[in-house]
Amino acid sequence: MDLENFRWTREPQEYKMEGDRIEVVTKPGTDLWQRTYYHFRNDNAPVFQMETEEKYFSFWVKTDFHESHHRFDQCGIVLYLDSENWLKGSIEYENEEFQHLGSVVTNHGYSDWATTEIDASVKSMWYRLSRREDDYCIECSEDGIRFRQMRVCHLLEGAGKIRFGIYACSPEESSFKAVFTGMKLTECMWKAHDGQQPD
Repeated sequence: MDLENFRWTREPQEYKMEGDRIEVVTKPGTDLWQRTYYHFRNDNAPVFQMETEEKYFSFWVKTDFHESHHRFDQCGIVLYLDSENWLKGSIEYENEEFQHLGSVVTNHGYSDWATTEIDASVKSMWYRLSRREDDYCIECSEDGIRFRQMRVCHLLEGAGKIRFGIYACSPEESSFKAVFTGMKLTECMWKAHDGQQPD
């Protein structure tokens, strides 16, 4: 992928790009979340994205987060339209025993959070974001070959021109280096549904 097509939304204070490798050093107190459950709002995480009107595609990226060490340290895939409409998939550090592999979808200013616990020894993960018009699928893989579904979702404002890419943040008093490699754009790997037909 040509990184010249990408733009920062909130450029990080410290980052480096070499070839297809992007390193981002997170700043304490950065996050993406809106309202739900505890009414907390934070919208200051660095986001690096490209823009498209293509209705069917898959975006791949490998994340490396060996330095994550504090609760909620995270990096992953993102589709950020504005502060109240976006989605993300990542692993959030919790403690020395486990982390949360999960995704957040925010529609019209309200975030949800779907997670599963994974071992704290996992320090890299592939993500694949696929689009079929205004519906989206987030998948993950530990080897970049065998992907498993994390979420299928709908973005209420996700039908037209969108922006998608990567993000990294540290919501609490922490900082770590997130590394992104292997970014590519392909035909949509999320195939049309072949089961029950729509009404």
